[in-house]
Amino acid sequence: MKKIKKKINKKMLINEVVDEFPELVETMTEKFGLHCVGCPMAGMESLEEGGMGHGMDDEEIGEMVEALNKEVE
Repeated sequence: MKKIKKKINKKMLINEVVDEFPELVETMTEKFGLHCVGCPMAGMESLEEGGMGHGMDDEEIGEMVEALNKEVE
């Protein structure tokens, strides 16, 4: 039986994404500048909130979520 991975969405907490998909840390930090992965706020901020805090708009946040999902497929 194939294990189905959880799909990443913009409402997920940053820590939740990092805990479930540690292989995405480099992409989040290097490609998208989301250095929140080591921040104490990562347990309270969603990908959307973290992205907005770093100047990303809705379109950029959507692109980031799409790229992260592609990477874990």
